[in-house]
Amino acid sequence: MRSQGVGAARRRLVFLCGVFPVLVTAVLAVYRPAFLPRLDDTVYDSVMRSAVTRPPGNRVVIVDVDERSLATVGQWPWRRDVVARLISRLRDRGASTIAPDIIFAEPDRFDDRVRRGPLAQREATPDDALAAVLREGRVVVGYGLTFERNGRAPADCVLHPVGLVVVNSEETGGSPYFHATGVVCSLAMLAQAAGTSGFLNAAPDSDGILRRVPLVAELGGRVYPALALAAVVSATGARDLSLRIANVNAASLTIDRRVVPLDGKSNLLVRYRGKKGTFTHLSAADVLSGDVPDGALRDKIVFVGTTALGTREVVATPLDTLFAGVELQATVADNLLEETFIRRDPLGAVLDMQIVLVLGLAVGALVARAGVIVGVLGSLGGIAAIWWAAARLLSTSGLFVSPLFPTIGVLSALSIMTFAKVTVERRRADSAGRETSGAQRLMVQTLLSLTEVRDAETGRHSRRTQQYVRVLAERLASNPEYRAYLTADRIDLLSSLAPLHDIGKVGIPDYILNKPGALTPAELKEMRTHPALGREVILRAEQQVGIHDDATLLMAKEIVYTHHERWDGTGYPQGLRGTDIPVAGRVMAIVDVYDATVTRTLYRATMSHDDAVGFIIGGKGTHFDPAVVEAFVAMAATFQRVSAEADS
Repeated sequence: MRSQGVGAARRRLVFLCGVFPVLVTAVLAVYRPAFLPRLDDTVYDSVMRSAVTRPPGNRVVIVDVDERSLATVGQWPWRRDVVARLISRLRDRGASTIAPDIIFAEPDRFDDRVRRGPLAQREATPDDALAAVLREGRVVVGYGLTFERNGRAPADCVLHPVGLVVVNSEETGGSPYFHATGVVCSLAMLAQAAGTSGFLNAAPDSDGILRRVPLVAELGGRVYPALALAAVVSATGARDLSLRIANVNAASLTIDRRVVPLDGKSNLLVRYRGKKGTFTHLSAADVLSGDVPDGALRDKIVFVGTTALGTREVVATPLDTLFAGVELQATVADNLLEETFIRRDPLGAVLDMQIVLVLGLAVGALVARAGVIVGVLGSLGGIAAIWWAAARLLSTSGLFVSPLFPTIGVLSALSIMTFAKVTVERRRADSAGRETSGAQRLMVQTLLSLTEVRDAETGRHSRRTQQYVRVLAERLASNPEYRAYLTADRIDLLSSLAPLHDIGKVGIPDYILNKPGALTPAELKEMRTHPALGREVILRAEQQVGIHDDATLLMAKEIVYTHHERWDGTGYPQGLRGTDIPVAGRVMAIVDVYDATVTRTLYRATMSHDDAVGFIIGGKGTHFDPAVVEAFVAMAATFQRVSAEADS
């Protein structure tokens, strides 16, 4: 029961470690600090590229001033009377609205009346020809708003504001659109002749990607439409426009019955139809020559722009890095006509927070209960599902739900919980190691006490061997041939188990074990069974407990069973030779002989330290491993000190 309670406590701790980053991420999802929008835009681009793009409708066409048009008509910009002829041809072909993606800011460069004298002043100019065509209607001219601090609109600019009703759903404390300070406008005579105009502004985000465009903007206290919006209003005959502000991050523009989702600055998230060239393109040269199929322009909104190298303006989009400006205008108009928008929920921050909490806490519970590997697999599956769902929602309904914050929440929770789990498991392993070490010491002490009950001198001998073994093994570890085996942990284990080497003597009869003087051959044979008896004690314990292949007990059996083997193969009980004898048995052999010769008195007279060292050196290569003897000789003085301290 106690282990179950401890396990539950560990799981709770790991779970709580995951809760903290989830809560922090949920707060970030609501308050969105300044360093996150850039990352959110990158995520938006990834989802946009993963989503299925919808093809454009059939109500927008681009008339392209391409390389072939320049080769046919001449360099750009063309004479205004040529542009007038192009517009006339488009109108004759049934275009519902024509929107040149061009600003006619200066008089036509081909107007040479000043050079030709006063009589020429009464002649019609290319600009007059264009103005005459514009008066026939169904054309929207463009201009560009400026936002310099000290800018202002020229006095002769003719702009066409939009009647916009603004409805505040709540007190937002800010303007719902951008405020321009100046304008680069088309010639007044042309703008006045057209009767309708719209701005061309579409600025990319700070990373250079154009994701959103403004549909309305303010200049001098009046609200003006974008070129695409003005073209759609003209083509559809829309009368009622209203801007409803939901909060600082969301608004909606109503065009008669169309409801267009916008952000807090009246920007439309552009739903791109694909890479460049997605819309129908007709060469301006073909329009001028009449080589356009019947019906290709009927009832269409036609945007006129340039894509020829050296004349075009391009922007980078989430789907393309060289997207022509005229294609952007066509895309916005198509979004408005087809009513297929990208929208973000006005309460998107709250939705993000809820997803973060649900997914993050689910992953936390999974890691706490099932472990790190299952948690990682579950987390990756959850993240993949969120990204798939985001792309699916964007494809089917145009709703963008950012997977950014759920991803941050899951990954941060997973990272911290993995660290916590590893730390907890390491502490548990350390605790288990300490418990195992304590159990080992208890086992050694118990068995050693058993030998002391039978023979006090055998017990004291066993205790002294612990110190001898550590000294000898640490020295032997400096030998390259033994360094890999005699690690610090293995030396500790060898030292702690050394006292067990004579545990088998508990099975030797007292009259032999305690007999003073030399043993008879029969008694000696009986005494030599103690290594096998000792190993049998450990084997039975293993079987009863159900332990198999335990490193500690394996070394214990090696010490007990092989410490009387000899290097030349004349030892017992197996007669092992050379390196067939385990290292633990070779070390124990010297330690056992040294302590027996300097302290034991039952079987023979004790030796001095120097005599014992000489005796062991004499057994080099026959009784003992030569390398172990060399290590012993190097540490002989330490052996003597340990022996003296044990006698004091």
